[in-house]
Amino acid sequence: MNKQQMSQLKKQLQEELEDVKSRLHQEEEVESTELSHYDNHPGDTATELTDQNTEMALEQHKEEEVQHIEAALEAMENGTYGKCVVCHRDIPFERLEALPSALTCIEHASNDVSWRDRPSEEAILNANTDNPVKGNNEVVDTENSFEEVEEFGSSDSPSDQA
Repeated sequence: MNKQQMSQLKKQLQEELEDVKSRLHQEEEVESTELSHYDNHPGDTATELTDQNTEMALEQHKEEEVQHIEAALEAMENGTYGKCVVCHRDIPFERLEALPSALTCIEHASNDVSWRDRPSEEAILNANTDNPVKGNNEVVDTENSFEEVEEFGSSDSPSDQA
């Protein structure tokens, strides 16, 4: 990598750092006209909680982005930028141009998504009677249990069962 490419990447990293830092800790004021949430519908409360969780996740992502950019700038100062921290081979300029904060070659880039990073709801999103969720007690319902329960009655009126 020549000096012109290095200065281009450094400028790009500095601009990116400035941009991310300017958006860091920008909190939108929570809109609330209620003195008490006591009589609110649970769905409204859930929406507010979801919004708060989303904001926290975005803030965490920005903080991690700042850390990655600062680590890349520090590597530039140390003279180790452009070398993979794992195998110490040169990182292709094309990769650095696309992702200037990269400190590893593509072979050592982490593509693993930890199950801890995924929402717990994903485990049951595709569950149905043909593909049941196995619980801790390992009891699996492979039949359509609604038909069995319906034998004891339902909220349908006699005219609905014609």
